[in-house]
Order: sequence, then C-alpha cells, then structure tokens
Amino acid sequence: MKTLGMKNSPILIIGKNGKTGSRVNQRLQALGYDTRAVSRSTTPSFDWEDSATWAAAIKGARSAYVTYQPDLAVPNAEPAIKEFVRVARENGLEHIVLLSGRGEEGAQRAEKILQESGISWNIVRCSWFCQNFSESFMLEGILAGELVLPAADTIEPFVDADDIADVAVATLTDPSHRNKLYELTGPRALTFTQCVEEISDALGRPVKYTGIPVDAYINVLNEQDVPEDYQWLLRELFTVVFDGRNSNVMSGIEEALGRPATDFKTYVQKTIGSGVWNTVMQKESA
Repeated sequence: MKTLGMKNSPILIIGKNGKTGSRVNQRLQALGYDTRAVSRSTTPSFDWEDSATWAAAIKGARSAYVTYQPDLAVPNAEPAIKEFVRVARENGLEHIVLLSGRGEEGAQRAEKILQESGISWNIVRCSWFCQNFSESFMLEGILAGELVLPAADTIEPFVDADDIADVAVATLTDPSHRNKLYELTGPRALTFTQCVEEISDALGRPVKYTGIPVDAYINVLNEQDVPEDYQWLLRELFTVVFDGRNSNVMSGIEEALGRPATDFKTYVQKTIGSGVWNTVMQKESA
C-alpha cells in the first residue's frame, strides 16, 4: 500500500546511477510508484558539491532515498548532510532514508544529524557490498585473474546490494518502519581470499587474491592519477574501518524483510548469470 502523501508526489532518489540507487529506483517503479532519480547529469540535476542544485531536486517530493558520494566517511560529508537536511526541511521533505556505512565515525555523525533533524528517518547501515567485486573498483582484478588489495585476513560479512535495495524500498513505502536503524550484513563473514576463492571455483578459472601494504597500494593509485580524496577514502576504509570492528553478522535484513540475507554464493551465481565476469573467458576462447 502506498504511504499517505506519496500518491501524488515522486519519491526522490539521490544517486540515480549508484549500485543501490538504481536498484531502488527500478523496484519502486515496478511497484507503481512515481520516482525522481537524480544525479549531476539529470534534469533537475543534483550535485553534492553544489548546494544550489538541491532545492529544485527536492521540491514536490515527500520522501527521499539519499546516498552521499563518495562516502559518508569523508570530511566533507558532515557539513553537506547538515545543509541538505536544512534544505530538505525548507522544501517540504517529510521522510529521509539514508544509506550509511558500518564502523565509520563520519557516517555516525551524519546519522545523528538526520535523527535530530525533526524529519522522519530511516538509516540503512551496511557492510561492504558484494557488488564491489562486480560493479566497482574490484571488477578489473577479477577479470585480470588477480585481485590486489591492502586487506589481510580480516573477515567481512559482505552484503548483497539487492538486499539493501529491498530494505530501502520497505522503509520508503511502509510507515511501520519509520525512525528505525537497520544494520545490514550478509549471513557469513569472509576474508577477501575466501571471497575470491569462491568466485574462482564458481567461474572454473583461476582468480587469486594478493594482499599488499596499504602504502604500496596508495602509491599505485597515485601513479594512476587517482584523485587525492578517493585515495584518502580508500586508505581510511582499508585501515581504520577494515580493522575487524565490522566482522560480526547482524540481523537487519531479517528484521526489515522477514527473510534471511542473501549468501555470498548466491550473489556469485547471480553475477555469473549476468555475464559481467565473462570478458576474460571470451578472450581466452577466441
């Protein structure tokens, strides 16, 4: 059932092309909801670095799914979320669902801003995405047959972005979820080595994981002219955040949806079915 006040207003989705934003948009539209999915290239546009774009994107919407780029861990996130909440309140936004990260002090500060804003809220606090292996910076390593990262034997309960989107849709469309924080993880905690082994076994071709010191990793990024703010973020994620603090499995998906979280093996099979990991196999057989 559509929530009161949303029948004649679109649901705003900030991060139209993101791993979760695109999925949330597709699910809401399939359920018959009107959406306004925005990014820097849409009309109206939305740019986190230009607050002058925010009001036009928000106006007329009653609820929003908000993802901050590049990550709530970065120093600029806290003032940006504070200003966004102010603009949202001025322009009639009544409910915000915020995508957040586990174990990030910056993310927790942003969560608190939303919780104290006077706007109805939900926080979807997530572990590392499974889809980082297939839709993000780790894809190239999987295709090349070797994933090189500065992570040792820390375990992480990787969460499926499809599960995140299902929880976000539930919080956007069912008022009984409002003003709740859901901490989302997968059902098993795995090391990167174990993840890559499962991918390799399912693909039937060798893919290996190699751990390197974080300074060596950042030096490579610097040589590749990766922007400094992204270098800072990756150093933060692989040192401060990826120190074991987030290894425990949480029940947020089951609490929100009444079903278990998707296992990493299921994610791997879905991804193989999509063909995104087939590039190397096709080259080898050519």
